[in-house]
Amino acid sequence: MKPLNFALGAGAVALAAAGPAAAQTIVRVSHPTPATSHYGVGTQAFCADLEKRTANRYKCQIQAGANDERASIEAVQLGTLDVTNTSTGPVSNFVPEVGIVDIPFLFRDYDHARKTLDGPIGQEILAKFPGKGIIALAWTENGFRHLTNSKRAVVKPDDVKGLKVRTMQNPVHIQAFQSIGVQPTPMAFSELFTALQQGVVDGQENPIPVILSSKFSQVQKHLSLTGHVYSPALLLMSPALWNKLSDADKTAFREAAKTGAAAQRKKVNDDEAAGIAQLRADGMEVVVAVDGNAFRTALTPVWTDFAKKYGADNIRRIQDVK
Repeated sequence: MKPLNFALGAGAVALAAAGPAAAQTIVRVSHPTPATSHYGVGTQAFCADLEKRTANRYKCQIQAGANDERASIEAVQLGTLDVTNTSTGPVSNFVPEVGIVDIPFLFRDYDHARKTLDGPIGQEILAKFPGKGIIALAWTENGFRHLTNSKRAVVKPDDVKGLKVRTMQNPVHIQAFQSIGVQPTPMAFSELFTALQQGVVDGQENPIPVILSSKFSQVQKHLSLTGHVYSPALLLMSPALWNKLSDADKTAFREAAKTGAAAQRKKVNDDEAAGIAQLRADGMEVVVAVDGNAFRTALTPVWTDFAKKYGADNIRRIQDVK
């Protein structure tokens, strides 16, 4: 595991100011993408709101483009990082129940996904985290994932066979891709651009905001709007800091997390509205008319496996959210 590059050492650091009443605690926060990305916007909004709600008794130090998401989650568990804004990609390795939200073609659209996660189902999943040594403050957002590659246009499942595609360290995603002939290649996000540039992998899959902010148009020719998975994200916090908070400060952290989530979702909306035109202008060839029904049919066998693993009733409960 790569160490996170914070010079402050373990735990939150209390800095003496004018006196005991003015003591300030530094909250170390990471996210995986550039500061201008949706993760950056959401994290900055969370921090600004937290500082305002606590009269600057808590002050964020943000690390954008943190080493990798799994390392960040482990650091949160250990207490060497206070908060991370992470996709759900590696989270199911820590809290297996989260894997249900990564099932391909589970969510109809953004409205369906957001209502599910903000409602009882999403809150029940968040309640699983403390038992694994993590505090889940709120669902944020990554977006619907689309496929890019340097080899060919992808319209139907046969087009992806043999492609070596970087995936997250997520067993649901890996199994789904393997079932349709992709060679899934898990690797840290921080290594992805170079891997695409050098041809170590042919492609990757991410939401439009990530494709934009990471400048993948420089190393990928083809974008297919597969929308194969809705990718939520999470603001996760270390119990080492959480357990020191007063009830009022715990409320401040949770409310600030909601503010961050709203800002992150808005940035996803804005990027998607303008992003495809920008990627075309950057030279990408975009396939809009992807055969979604063919992909759903091809993934039927793994859906059967997911129903056994996560419970058919639980999947149906998500599908039934209106």
